[in-house]
Amino acid sequence: MKLKNILVSQPEPADLEKSPYHDLIHKYKVNVDFRKFIKIEGVSASDFRKDKVYLKEFTAVIFTSRNAVDHFFRIAKEMRVEIPDTMKYFCISEATAFYLQKYVQFRKRKIFHGQQNFDDLVDIIRKHKEENFLLPCSDIYKLSLIKALDDNKIKFTKAVIYKTTASDLSDVKISEYDLLVFFSPAGVKSLFVNFPEFKQNSTLIGAFGPSTHKAVLESGLKVDIEAPTKTALSMTVAIEQFIQNLNKKK
Repeated sequence: MKLKNILVSQPEPADLEKSPYHDLIHKYKVNVDFRKFIKIEGVSASDFRKDKVYLKEFTAVIFTSRNAVDHFFRIAKEMRVEIPDTMKYFCISEATAFYLQKYVQFRKRKIFHGQQNFDDLVDIIRKHKEENFLLPCSDIYKLSLIKALDDNKIKFTKAVIYKTTASDLSDVKISEYDLLVFFSPAGVKSLFVNFPEFKQNSTLIGAFGPSTHKAVLESGLKVDIEAPTKTALSMTVAIEQFIQNLNKKK
């Protein structure tokens, strides 16, 4: 078995030479192509109104991504709703909290953040149970987030403000790749939207995260490279380990 051509279902890193993929390419002489399998589309104000979610009713917002931040303020602007200075923001990470500066003056607002783990954020949210929370999200969201809030008896409303859809991959020759790497269930779904007759055969599949792994299996495919694991926290390390094991068998 040879591993020469890899397709990563994400955009190319902004600085490829400084990314782990650059080392992989040069160390093992493999070709790595990047292609975003999914795209984000905002829900229109008219469609959002149909859900009868009224932004003015909420005193706090939970942000789990930058996309959620962007589309929350977009929908507020389209609906001509002025977000009050008293609004509290609860962000999944410090990076997401800092990203809020694009829309609000950081020091004048009450902003809280976790450490990239939703359970950490829930611990903070529990201290503010008196708030009425809004959870802006995609049409594809983690049920574990909803469960965590429900289990802690947090008063919240889920609001779908953007959708995750399949990108057009009609120009991609999928059969030319030895390895396809996925990072989300939506990416796996996009594969079959674009290539409904896809058969795995000898094609290797890499899956990052348990939800992606599950989506691959449910699609009738086999996972060959998995991350994160105890020895491979990133997908690039997992791929490198796989290549090393292949080379040992030669």
